[in-house]
Formats: sequence, structure tokens, C-alpha cells
Amino acid sequence: MNQRFFTVILPLLAIICTPLLMRADLPPPGYLVLRDLDYAGQNNPRQKLDLYLPEKPSEKPLPLIVYIHGGGWEGGSKNEPGVLLHFIQKGYAGASIGYRLSDEAIWPAQIHDVKAAMRWLKAHAKDHGFDAEKIGLFGISAGGQLVSLLGTSRGVSEVEGSVGTAGESPKIACVANFCGPANFLTFPGKGSVIDSEKPSTAITKLFGGPMSQHLEEAKAASPITYVSQDDPPFLHIHGTADKLVPLSQAVEFDAALDQAGVSSTLLTGEGAPHVFFSPDLVNKMQLFFDHHLQGKPGVVQQGPVIVK
Repeated sequence: MNQRFFTVILPLLAIICTPLLMRADLPPPGYLVLRDLDYAGQNNPRQKLDLYLPEKPSEKPLPLIVYIHGGGWEGGSKNEPGVLLHFIQKGYAGASIGYRLSDEAIWPAQIHDVKAAMRWLKAHAKDHGFDAEKIGLFGISAGGQLVSLLGTSRGVSEVEGSVGTAGESPKIACVANFCGPANFLTFPGKGSVIDSEKPSTAITKLFGGPMSQHLEEAKAASPITYVSQDDPPFLHIHGTADKLVPLSQAVEFDAALDQAGVSSTLLTGEGAPHVFFSPDLVNKMQLFFDHHLQGKPGVVQQGPVIVK
């Protein structure tokens, strides 16, 4: 399987899985979209975000669910928010963040961009009617790595960067990590078709060369590096037959968070590939967001999730 998987198959999932993954060019009924908001001040098409807001303003600030796309850090787009548009219809605002890809800038540009986007969202929360104290994150694959790093690295100056709005990143209320790499240092040799030493694979392009020559960058890019007891609750989703990001990444990350005393739940899709969706999974993800962002009752239990 070559790296075109990221740029071809993931966008197709947004079509195949309709209606769970809604058309990216249309906001949900009753919502409007503010497109291409420049969070970096550079007029770079990749350094922009889209906001999904109710057409009728809410009487009180809404919790916000932020989506970060996948694509192996070399593909994908904020214009493919997918299932985010399903989640937000339950009383949320939504945001979909773009970031520079590895053909334009290598690591740490990607985390610097999404950190800047989060600071922009915090600074403009009142303008758009959402609550900067109630922000949940959701990312798939490369986006899963980025949302996980946002969740574990708050206050870590070396990953903040200087892009866009200055200030402190918002505190994250919860993170849904869908098959994102958690520890690049333990990634090799676990069954992935992505070779971290071969040229032109997703990981070597991200770090600007073989990972063995960029171990400090790989450690700094690993969400597990910064795990601490004050991290937000995490929900991990991973297929047991994932050939791109090994299941061992989610198992290791879940265990590290548990050991630190952080609420962490791992949902596994038996026989499922890198990305999968089902009504059962979507319902559990909705329950996770509703509990942590709206205070609704219900707890997602660790274990298998129905794949189809």
C-alpha cells in the first residue's frame, strides 16, 4: 500500500460513509459556515480554519468541537470535516483546522500551526458565540497525532511556536484520537507498511529524513512524551487490522495515560482497517463529547466497538 492511501482513500470515506460522513461542501441544516479564517495572518491557504455555527445564535456560549484532518501530514484538507458535522448538531459549534503539509514545511510546523489555530479560537470565542472553556478535539490519523499532542502538551513552550496570535493555548476538555501515532520511537517494527527509514514515506517526509537521524524531533512530536496527570480525558479508536498505524500505538498511549491517572478509554474495531465508522462508534463518540462538554450522563466503556 503506497502513501496515496492518505490523499485518495480518506477523502473517499467521506463519500462512501454518507450520511454519517456528510458532504464537506455543505453545513448541516440550521448551521452556517465561515470559511478560510486566517489564524496565522500570512494569507496562506493551509493556515486557515472553518467555523460551523448555528444560524440562530445561542443564548449562551456553545461548547466547541475542533476537527483536525488526517492525510499523513502530506495530504487531506480542512474542507473534509466529515463526521464532525454530525456531532455538532447536538448543540455545538464546530471548527475544522488546516495546517501546512510536509511538502511545504517539515516538523514542527504542523503543531505550531494547530497551536496557533487554538490560540485564535480562544481569542475569538466571544465574537462567535462559543465557550473557550469547553473545547473538545477530534482527529483522524495524522490529525489524531496532532489533537493528542494538543491534549498532552499544554504549557510546553517548545511546541507552542510563534505563529499567529500570541498567548496561552486554551485548556482542552477532552480528546478523541482516531488511530493517531502516539510514540514515533516505538512505531517501527510493529507491522506498519510505513517505513520510517525509506525516502518519501509519510514519516520521513514529516521529519525531513530517516527517523533514525531525527530522534529528538520524533520524541518531541510524540504525544506520549508529555503525558501528565492534568491531561484531559481521552477516547482512542483503533482498528485491530490497521496496517498504517499499529494498534500497539493506541494500547501504549492508553496505558501511559492510565498510569498517570488520566481518564482514558480505548475502543477497538475487531478486524477493522485504518479508518472505519459505524453507528455504534459514532454513538459512542457522541456520548463522549456530550458527557465531557455538556455534562450529560453516560460513560463510554473500554472494549470492542461494532465495526459495521
